Amino acid sequence: MTSLIILIGLQASGKTSFARERLAHCHWVNRDVLKTRAREAEAIREGLASGKDIVIDKMNFTRGKRAAYIAFAREHGLKVRGYFFQSRVSDCIERNEGRPPEARVPREAIAATSNRLQLPSPDEGFDELYFVRLTEGGFEVSPWEKS
Repeated sequence: MTSLIILIGLQASGKTSFARERLAHCHWVNRDVLKTRAREAEAIREGLASGKDIVIDKMNFTRGKRAAYIAFAREHGLKVRGYFFQSRVSDCIERNEGRPPEARVPREAIAATSNRLQLPSPDEGFDELYFVRLTEGGFEVSPWEKS
């Protein structure tokens, strides 16, 4: 069954690197690259037509932002998988500083996003939900623990 994969986390938490490393076989949708909602919508439609899993690579930091993607997935019979990236502000700021200047976001933006970040929950409609930690050895993925 084709999946819609929603990446969730702060800026510089590792989402794009994870997508490139682990989800390269999927149809990748990155709004930072596409710039507009219309282009994003077109890319999602192209992904649906391709039959490949579709990766939504953006922060998706609130339930509301994730809800539209989950509703789309349900309308099209797609499985919904979520990957939440460990989001320590200090770590994200450090990684952000290592980016090329044109790819950096203001430090304040990372902190502001952190203040609004809502943890995902299976009750949002995820069929599978995972926790991703970036380690020196790469990405460590584990099933989401219900609390």
